[in-house]
Amino acid sequence: MNLRKNYNLPLDKFIDLSLYDKKHGYYIKKYPFGEKGDFITAPNISRLFSETIAIWIVSFWQSLGSPKKFNLIELGAGNGEMMKVIIESFQNFPNFFKSCNLIIHEKSLSLIKTQKKNLYKKKITWISKINEINDHPSIFIANEFFDAMPIKQFIKRKNLWFEKFVNLKDKKKPFFFEKKINIQKIEKKIKFRISKNQNFIEYSMEGFHYLKDISKIIKKNKGGLLLIDYGFSDWKMKNTLQAVSNHKFANILDDIGTVDITHNINFNLFKKFINKFSGLKSNLTNQKNFLIKMGIKQRAEIISKKHNFLKKADIYYRLKRLIDEKQMGNLFKVMLIKNKDNNFNLGF
Repeated sequence: MNLRKNYNLPLDKFIDLSLYDKKHGYYIKKYPFGEKGDFITAPNISRLFSETIAIWIVSFWQSLGSPKKFNLIELGAGNGEMMKVIIESFQNFPNFFKSCNLIIHEKSLSLIKTQKKNLYKKKITWISKINEINDHPSIFIANEFFDAMPIKQFIKRKNLWFEKFVNLKDKKKPFFFEKKINIQKIEKKIKFRISKNQNFIEYSMEGFHYLKDISKIIKKNKGGLLLIDYGFSDWKMKNTLQAVSNHKFANILDDIGTVDITHNINFNLFKKFINKFSGLKSNLTNQKNFLIKMGIKQRAEIISKKHNFLKKADIYYRLKRLIDEKQMGNLFKVMLIKNKDNNFNLGF
């Protein structure tokens, strides 16, 4: 990692370096998914998840007036498993599928290679920037996308605000430290009074940029964003920074570039940010309620009838992981951002 003369990095710059450095970044040199990786996402737990998302997409498309041309954009497609199952499900709706322009937005070149292998011969366009899409109505899908973005952290001490930094002068012994900052300058930059009634602040500048760009596209061309991620909806912010390696929590400063660094999404903060855009509104529920309302239990019953006992047990074991409140059911939230004049609320 070439740090040149500056060894002191704000937390978000350090995370960006750790995850996306072109030579040593986590998402460049590691395959993070599955039992042999560091974490498992919902699409890789059960195809029921992706089938449910596919049905939701078709229904939302109908709420837009069934446009003859529209964009479906998956943000951060992982190993391509969700898009693969979604496409298979779409083939049951030929008129819809004919109208659909499939797009994947992915930052990691290594993951793009993996996605292209998994989505061989599928008519998909990969884009590096959101604003590269055309002016058709656009439906964005983001499953565990925003949690991987670099975050800033600030803490208030005796009415003064301090930002978290990382010192990397000795790469074997990096450490956190704090710098005093002017919070008003930060708020002026992001055009958002984020410090109100807070003693601790955690947010992703990159996440705000994505929300801003997507919101503009939705306002202009119609559509929506279905956002699924682990997080909380409390108005009070808290420190959720964490690292994961081999399905266990790890030290963020150990073996830089070899652990996944994430945070929990503050959905209340997202809602406040979206409210700045006139003409948009948001819905929020947890993953358990969303999937159950979408009929995932009924779907499990239908497909389990075709299988023997062991396969049935596996189907329901995987379903439980998705909807049990002690597993993914409550920790994961589902947010829909859409135009105010669209009253669609399936799943919410």
